[in-house]
Amino acid sequence: MRSVVLLLLGAHLAYAGTHSLKYFYTAVSGVIDFPEFTAVGMVDEEQFVYFDNNAMKAVPKTEWIKQNVGADYWDRNTQNMIGSHQAYRVNIQIAKERFNQSDGVHTYQQMYGCEWDDQTDKATDAFRQFGYDGEDFVSLDFKEMRYISPVQQGIPTVQKWNNDKGLIESNRNYYSTLCIEWLQKYVQYGKSSLQRKVSPQVSLLQKSSSPSVTCHATGFYPSGVTISWMKNGREHDEDVDLGELLPNEDGTFQRTSTITVTPEEWKNNQFSCVVEHQGETKEEKEIRTNGGDSVSIMPIVAVLVAVVLLIIAIGGIGYVVYKKKQGFKPVSGSDNGSNSSAQPQA
Repeated sequence: MRSVVLLLLGAHLAYAGTHSLKYFYTAVSGVIDFPEFTAVGMVDEEQFVYFDNNAMKAVPKTEWIKQNVGADYWDRNTQNMIGSHQAYRVNIQIAKERFNQSDGVHTYQQMYGCEWDDQTDKATDAFRQFGYDGEDFVSLDFKEMRYISPVQQGIPTVQKWNNDKGLIESNRNYYSTLCIEWLQKYVQYGKSSLQRKVSPQVSLLQKSSSPSVTCHATGFYPSGVTISWMKNGREHDEDVDLGELLPNEDGTFQRTSTITVTPEEWKNNQFSCVVEHQGETKEEKEIRTNGGDSVSIMPIVAVLVAVVLLIIAIGGIGYVVYKKKQGFKPVSGSDNGSNSSAQPQA
């Protein structure tokens, strides 16, 4: 199967008291043996629903959603996402024409949803953002309640959608009311799962003949984690590169932080990696060797996590996710928790 680079839109992290509901829709053209359209729903960064045009059926991905909704819920989701598939098939062709493209691999994506603070019982954020080939295309400015675009090719879409008063009002109602209501329901449904705490496993890893040492924290939940480096007992932030938060297949998360030092500097100083998660702190000083042994200074080690592309098993399909360098900037319906019934053409 050809490699497909898809944009992971807006990776906002959930923290104590704040919950998020997000949907990611992706249309792909020019790829064989990969779904033309996929849709993923997430609550607090945990996938709970999935759809693609091969199966043509919305399916649950967690036990808590299976146990709390009936067949009518899945029928509505399936029909909404089938409608979105048709709209996105048109939209990606429109985008290709505007960018004067006729072949090759292209993607058209949307990320939308809302955030809610259960401590204040107030909505804290909303987002509706579109991307084409990994770049910002169109987004909804919630303060002005109008669509905007950073590129000339998105202007016709902005003008069309801003002139559709019904669409604007539907968006206002969904993001201010329905999205929050369904997020609250989902949080209640998945309370035991979403509020669980799993401590991270921490390892120091190094690639052969490389001056870089990677601190790898994995298997933790929820997603909020802090990784820092210490040098001789003091915090050290020079030549440090913090990686993106990445999901594991079991619903937990992983993240890396890489420090670059010379062998002599590592030998003559005491370096350690400190990982903080949910009030718990773990400190790692020893680097694992390729054979599983541990030494305190500069062994030759096989690097296990230096990732730019992440392949996630979603619905049994290899789903390659690529996060754009700058990323989407957060901006501040139907009765099934999504707004997929209203997907206007670009």
